[in-house]
Amino acid sequence: MNKVNISQLEQIDDFRWRIPKGVVPNMNTEGLIYASKKILDNVGDDLSLSQTANVATLPGIIGKSMAMPDIHQGYGFAIGGVAAFDVEKGIVSPGGVGFDINCGVRMLKTNKKADEVRKILDQIAYRLFRNIPSGLGSEGRTKISIEEVDKVLTGGAEWAIKNGFGTEEDLKFTESGGKLGGVDVTKISFQAKKRGKSQLGSLGSGNHFLEIQEVTEVFEGNEAPFDFQKGDLVIMIHTGSRGLGHQVASDYIKVMKHALEKYNIYVPDMELCSAPLKSQEAKDYLSAMNGAANFAWANRQMILHWARESIKEYVPDIKIDLIYDVAHNIAKFEKHNGKEVLVHRKGATRAFGPDHEEIPEEYRKIGQPVIIPGSMGTSSYLLLGTKKAEEESFSSCCHGAGRVMSRGAAKKNFSIDQAFGDMYKKGIIVKAASKLGLVEEMPETYKNVDDVIEVVVGAGLARKVIKTKPLMVMKG
Repeated sequence: MNKVNISQLEQIDDFRWRIPKGVVPNMNTEGLIYASKKILDNVGDDLSLSQTANVATLPGIIGKSMAMPDIHQGYGFAIGGVAAFDVEKGIVSPGGVGFDINCGVRMLKTNKKADEVRKILDQIAYRLFRNIPSGLGSEGRTKISIEEVDKVLTGGAEWAIKNGFGTEEDLKFTESGGKLGGVDVTKISFQAKKRGKSQLGSLGSGNHFLEIQEVTEVFEGNEAPFDFQKGDLVIMIHTGSRGLGHQVASDYIKVMKHALEKYNIYVPDMELCSAPLKSQEAKDYLSAMNGAANFAWANRQMILHWARESIKEYVPDIKIDLIYDVAHNIAKFEKHNGKEVLVHRKGATRAFGPDHEEIPEEYRKIGQPVIIPGSMGTSSYLLLGTKKAEEESFSSCCHGAGRVMSRGAAKKNFSIDQAFGDMYKKGIIVKAASKLGLVEEMPETYKNVDDVIEVVVGAGLARKVIKTKPLMVMKG
């Protein structure tokens, strides 16, 4: 792979950098990196810039190959990568979606102040940890058959609500209503369904979490219907399609590697294996990917339901409403500049601006909520999408802080005592299925989320509503 260095970038302004065509052979378009100088200093020696340039070589790419300020090396596409493809001449690449299909995040608003629950947070944390399975390979509380898994794959969050996990109102505030169509369950392997069967309704491991947070800052974007105040209690849930999505990705990467030869597609990196959108391989993958996305929405919906139940045991009069749910790892057909395209978002969030028909009526005047979690123990943000994002980034924004250190390096550089000590000093209650998992997620292993937010706001891709800090963190 041709290594792209920071020195080869051309600065456009304080928040944008160009990867010129020709930096790697066969580029069909430029690369565009959203970053400040400070962010670029933290990109490190990984291959994320090279991956962004390589995506520009793929057939049928529309606009630029982009990367958000949380950029870091991924499989095929950089994490933080965004690329759109022509529906006639373009491709779909599993590497442009990722292994944790529809890993996503949802934010919940309550009618309580943090001070009202501070004294009982320990008890609430214990109950949440007991009621919501978490950790590597964790199994869900609900036992279902393989036949029922098929219903989850086609029904998404709708399936969860029909089975008693939440309310119809939740669907309104979930991206795509919590369900994508066009799912043929025969395109998803038995092994994927088997993995999903045991894991539905579980948080998982890695950077997945459930946090109880306090609003610390309120910005100009705090318009109706939000009306946030400092000290308000909010909740954030971050998880995805678990082993089912991982298996779908693994299965179709094998298929796409064969498709490269079959359709004579050149890629500079085999991790960008792809198939033409008109091909059967692409249609099969998109069908399976949509099913995995639906599984993830059902999963988050079930966790939301159990979080409500758990907290209400200690605060019976609490009201917990879903603000919004956004997907991070997904490819979706959308209309941009009057043309239908397939947008790959790999560790990136949809960020539609005001008046877009796909966002709930309640947010139509102000734009789509964009939820950006920080690293463990640090601040998170709620933002709003903008017209600028629609015009420039195919309505896309960053999805988090973005790693600067691998999990392996984190375990070499930090200890379990440091991880717990850091959280204790900050007064944050921690519940974790894996102590080593906490080490992997220490704030030092991520970029500063404030720096990342500065870039997307400075570039005009989003505007700030609130900033929060964690009071309780539950990790897998």
